[in-house]
Amino acid sequence: MSKSSKPKKDPKNKGAGDEPTPEARRKQVLLGIAMGAVMGLVLWYFTQFWMWFPAGLAVGLATGVIMKPPTK
Repeated sequence: MSKSSKPKKDPKNKGAGDEPTPEARRKQVLLGIAMGAVMGLVLWYFTQFWMWFPAGLAVGLATGVIMKPPTK
């Protein structure tokens, strides 16, 4: 796809629909941390190595921060 065939953004609707709201971003980070905590607890239970819990939290936090939440 060449640069000239890409759809242009309307300057009047700057940012309308392409940027997630701060609430959606916060929800995404919290969801990532929660999923990481659950994964860390599951790995901790099966391996009996407690360091999986903080590792799960870190991975969940990183995933929540990196991923772009869906826009409305």
